[in-house]
Amino acid sequence: MTKTLIHNDWQQVLGPEFEKPYYRQLHQFLKHEYQTETIYPDMYHIFQAFEWTPFDKVKVVILGQDPYHNPNQGIGVSFAVKPGVQIPPSLQNIYKELQDDLGIAPVQHGYLKKWADQGVLLLNSVLTVRQGHAYSHRGKGWEQLTDTAIAKLSDRGHVVFILWGNAAKKKAELIDTTKNAIIESSHPSPLSARYGFFGSRPFSRTNAYLEKWGETPIDWQLPEHVSEEDA
Repeated sequence: MTKTLIHNDWQQVLGPEFEKPYYRQLHQFLKHEYQTETIYPDMYHIFQAFEWTPFDKVKVVILGQDPYHNPNQGIGVSFAVKPGVQIPPSLQNIYKELQDDLGIAPVQHGYLKKWADQGVLLLNSVLTVRQGHAYSHRGKGWEQLTDTAIAKLSDRGHVVFILWGNAAKKKAELIDTTKNAIIESSHPSPLSARYGFFGSRPFSRTNAYLEKWGETPIDWQLPEHVSEEDA
């Protein structure tokens, strides 16, 4: 009997993965890591991206690398942080591009749940990280699980995959471009944003694809104010 780890239709999509040897090895690795190190996100929010955006509601995937590795940042979804937490530099650049693209002024928080509620899956390719050590849980099995999620969405079709940076771009081979769309650029981090992310207009381009498919476009305007009680 597969253990329920995700409380919506993603459980049916990914449930078989939880029974495979690689996932059992990953589970044992994580058990030790959480007991001996500080790991983000907390173990109850590892699958938060899937919880926020059910499989049958996904219209857009924004693919990140792995969770933020500084205290109070990683919450189990790509690029977002809780209300009240300082906006990380990559997200500041995302907001800047959003303003340049659609004229939407930056908000003073990094809580992206409104996007997720509309069908934007904020997925990292690796779902956990050790404090202070970016990409420290790469190659432990998460990639196999998230690659399966991407492939299943690709099979379903009519999904816009936003791939920022080289790690994300490698996932393009999993995506059937005859029935999905890919938007690629450099990563929004301060080190690379000026090399193709700025000016790439991912938000308007995403909505153009959705409208072409007869889908409701994403309202990228975030609420001006959110409180910690909203999280």
